[in-house]
Parts: sequence; C-alpha cells; structure tokens
Amino acid sequence: MAWHFSTDRPVYVQLAERITRSVLTGEYQPGEQIPSVRQLAMEAAVNPNTVQHAFTELEGNGLIVPRGTLGRFVTEDRAVIEACREQAARQLVRDFIENITQLSVTGQQAIAMIEEESL
Repeated sequence: MAWHFSTDRPVYVQLAERITRSVLTGEYQPGEQIPSVRQLAMEAAVNPNTVQHAFTELEGNGLIVPRGTLGRFVTEDRAVIEACREQAARQLVRDFIENITQLSVTGQQAIAMIEEESL
C-alpha cells in the first residue's frame, strides 16, 4: 500500500523523516541493512529518484552509510543516532511551542499541563 504524503513539504524530506523515525524507534537497528531504493520506491509508490534523494540526505547526516554493492546500512555510531534523536526531539518541542503559543497558553501553563499528563 502506498504511503501518504502531505503537500506542504517535498516527498523526499518526508521519506527521510520516516526512515529517521524508523531508526530512532528501533524498527531499523544500528548496523542493519535498510531496504533498497527500488524496494522503498515500490512500497511508498514514489519514483526511485525520490528515494535516492532521501538516502542522499540521510547519508549526508551520517544516519545511513553505503557499503558498496551490499546496500545501505544504519550507522553503528551511537553518537550520530543520539544526535538525530535530540534534533528530532527539539523539533517536536519547537512545534509544540509554536502550537501552544497560538492558543495563548503561557509557558508556565504548558509546563504544568505536561507535568499533569506525564504522571
């Protein structure tokens, strides 16, 4: 079944985010081979060039590493994975702050709500 993509951002960015999330949630383990360009293109119902573009982005930040003809693998460098995790978490916080601010909720109110919800 084709993946669903929003129209507000390029598809390759959304693919890269989805693969990143799969690494950060443990779906893809460090050192594990990820699906090929063709496999992901078929699964997501996108052009292989779009998947290649996403892979290039992920290789650029070190999250995946090419191993010649063997394919691409999740990095085994835990520091790279943790840096990606922190970056993703910080983005969620920024999005949360932007959304909560639009509701005229103060920072202190938001913190209180988070504390209440996490109990």
